[in-house]
Amino acid sequence: MGLSHLLLPIALLGAGRVALAQVVSTGQPSGTDAATTRASAVYDGRARKTTVAIPRFDTTVVIDGQLDEAVWRDAPLLTGFSQYRPVDGRPADDSTQVLVWYGPDAIYFGVRAYEAHGPVVRATLADRDNIDSDDRIQILLDTYDDHRRALLFAVNPLGVQEDGVWSDGFSAAAGGASTGGRLDATIDLNPDYVYQSRGRVTDWGYEIEVRIPFKSLRYQSGARQDWGLQVLRTVQHTGHEDTWAPAFRANASFLIQSGTLAGLTDMHRGLVMDVTPELTSKLDGAPRATGYGYRGATDLGGTLRWGVTPNLSAVATAHPDFSQVEADVGQVTANQRFALFFPEKRPFFLEGLEQYDTPNRLIYTRRVVQPDAGAKLTGKIGSTSIAYLGAVDARDEVTGQLPVYNMLRLRRDVGPSSTAGLVYTDRVEGNAYNRVFGGDTHLVWNKVWFTQVQVVGAWTSDERGSRTGALWDVVLADRTGRRYGNHYEINAISPDFETQSGFVNRTGIVTGTAFNRWSWYGAPGALVEQVTTFQRLQGVWRYGDFGRLRGAIEGGYDGSWQANLRGGWQLSADVTNSIQRFDSSAYVGYGVDVGADTVPFVMPHGLYNLWGGSVGVTTPNRVVTATATLGYSAAPIFAEAAEGRQLSLNAEVLWRPTQSLRIDALWTHQTIDRARDGSRFATADIPRLKVEYQLTRAIFFRYVGQYFAQDQSALRDPRTGAPIVLDSAAAAAAGNPVMHELRSDVLFSYRPTPGTVFLLGYGATLSEPEAFRFRDMSRESDGFFLKMSYLFRM
Repeated sequence: MGLSHLLLPIALLGAGRVALAQVVSTGQPSGTDAATTRASAVYDGRARKTTVAIPRFDTTVVIDGQLDEAVWRDAPLLTGFSQYRPVDGRPADDSTQVLVWYGPDAIYFGVRAYEAHGPVVRATLADRDNIDSDDRIQILLDTYDDHRRALLFAVNPLGVQEDGVWSDGFSAAAGGASTGGRLDATIDLNPDYVYQSRGRVTDWGYEIEVRIPFKSLRYQSGARQDWGLQVLRTVQHTGHEDTWAPAFRANASFLIQSGTLAGLTDMHRGLVMDVTPELTSKLDGAPRATGYGYRGATDLGGTLRWGVTPNLSAVATAHPDFSQVEADVGQVTANQRFALFFPEKRPFFLEGLEQYDTPNRLIYTRRVVQPDAGAKLTGKIGSTSIAYLGAVDARDEVTGQLPVYNMLRLRRDVGPSSTAGLVYTDRVEGNAYNRVFGGDTHLVWNKVWFTQVQVVGAWTSDERGSRTGALWDVVLADRTGRRYGNHYEINAISPDFETQSGFVNRTGIVTGTAFNRWSWYGAPGALVEQVTTFQRLQGVWRYGDFGRLRGAIEGGYDGSWQANLRGGWQLSADVTNSIQRFDSSAYVGYGVDVGADTVPFVMPHGLYNLWGGSVGVTTPNRVVTATATLGYSAAPIFAEAAEGRQLSLNAEVLWRPTQSLRIDALWTHQTIDRARDGSRFATADIPRLKVEYQLTRAIFFRYVGQYFAQDQSALRDPRTGAPIVLDSAAAAAAGNPVMHELRSDVLFSYRPTPGTVFLLGYGATLSEPEAFRFRDMSRESDGFFLKMSYLFRM
């Protein structure tokens, strides 16, 4: 190794420390403190003073993380935070002060977060949207004041940003991934907004400064407006989440408990026109008839975003880059019967993705594979939210046709927190089509209860003929109480229901679910802060059997317990008892080799009293954070219609040795043994390592390595142990579950603002005959990736 190879990482580490030194400070709060702020402009959340008369000042400030300009002395002060999680209704342990005002073209927030427990503030120089392990401030702006959705702007103590959309309650995202493990909200971090933020760590806590341009927001079109406002503070050393406006769990809506910014007028967005040209170049390698070879392609494309009105945006794209720069996290497939869901990660789909949410995922944007062109229209007119997406996909290699997608979602506000919606999708490919149309309603009543109904029809025509199907889903009652909650639901999907624009991976069943939740809260300062148990009963029937009162084909009991301990520790335990009856149609083409002959496969009637359990622990967010779950259960082996014994382990360790370096190690392990004789049916091991080095807020390097090792033995008859033989159709349906693949991805990223990006990456997939031998490896594919785009904001 040459001297230059040694000097480069040293230089990068030094540059990172210099960047951090510029945002770490000691001393007293800059500008003024609460004592010198006008008493008439203090809004104490615990005193229920949550309607803020926000002032307008015709001035600007330098966003540097220091609240030292004169305008901050005249800004209203928001204080009096309350604890929300794990125990609601208590005064926050740490003091937080928020200052807010607006100018002609932006709204400004200044925050002083005091920390009385010493130097325990957690802050890293992370990539955007990667600060969940840090202390942070979250600003929720409900710009329509409708208590359904809010724009989320989060900042850690170093000014690193996280943004997205907070939607009340839990919904099925249209391909997006939710974060936070919450039951009170679906948080979509895919959208990226242009705003400015800076922060600095001090000896009394930390201080941040935020400017959010009106050009980056969608809001009402009225001359005078009120916006909903909630400010959350996450404190990692205690594991607490505090809110400015008091929020209580005994409410079916979190956002309806927000405060208000009253009297915003004379806001100037100007022309909202974003043009983002992009260039993507790829060089993909793969085995070919003449040996391993490469094929390159360079694409020019672009995206145009137009703010038609303050509350309506249109986006058009041509030849967009719809690639991902990081592989999906591996999931075990050896004993899966149905398709697995993977979240959307492709740039064009991400803005406004939350507006396509529907119960039962009737819109799933990853159905669009590689479109030549696309267009979107999202926003809100009056009390009706509108989301439309149309795309022309790449030519199908089999049919030679260009599939055309249309996805439309309408949702109207009803009363303070209820909604009614419609959804329509179609996919047309030549003469074949799939059309889905349905309606749904979500009714909140008596503050802590809601009822939800969805009814959908599907019409499909292709080479197999024409057919229709139905889906109906009824949440009879859901109660969100502080100490007690429940949920009772029936979901039915007919055998011929099909959505080629959504994600419904199982049809022909009716599922009934009933669960009850109880929560207990410890006294202030107690070791155990909260204990929650969920007790669930679930049954699954064949669609035609449910009305005839026939027995369930699967389901059972699931009891889980979760405990939050002082200091941020979390413990969990789970006990299950289930049944499983098998579907004879899944075993057509099966036979049993008895030596001299092949006899028909006889399917067992079913499996009963399949007991199982698991335990888990999560450590507090510190320099090293770990989580582990260990489970053991009796489980069905679907490929053999047999009973098995399943051992599963999931472990993750996140190590942050410096504020710029993050090392994330994940291991998924699973074994399945046959209950009949203890022989091994399947083994899966998926270790994954992600290493990120954040040189500056705009520049990072990342390596992701994942080994997918999955083995499965030959199928055996559950009655005799004799080999099972499959005809050609059954063998094709079963596929090849054996896989020993190593995937590595290296990425350099420069992203000074959303939309402006330079990415350079390389990825390779290697395979080998035996797992973890690391010899006789063959290259399955590899490729180089370059992307450049620039956001021109008019």
